[in-house]
Amino acid sequence: MIALKHLDLKSVPCPLNVVKIKLALEKLSENEQLIVELDKGEPEAMVLNNLKEMGFFFKQIKESEKFIKIKIFNEN
Repeated sequence: MIALKHLDLKSVPCPLNVVKIKLALEKLSENEQLIVELDKGEPEAMVLNNLKEMGFFFKQIKESEKFIKIKIFNEN
């Protein structure tokens, strides 16, 4: 069974949101996935680029005018 962890980073400035996601990903066990909510614009661009650079797979699961929600898969 896959467990989901949730991280609400709306209104969290860059690059603090990237740091918080990295710390949360380090704590994930093999069967966990991380759900992250973050603001659109610069936070979205920075986080998605960093996840790609780190080699994580992710999927956008929700989008509104002001924020997006993504699911990050732990493939380790």
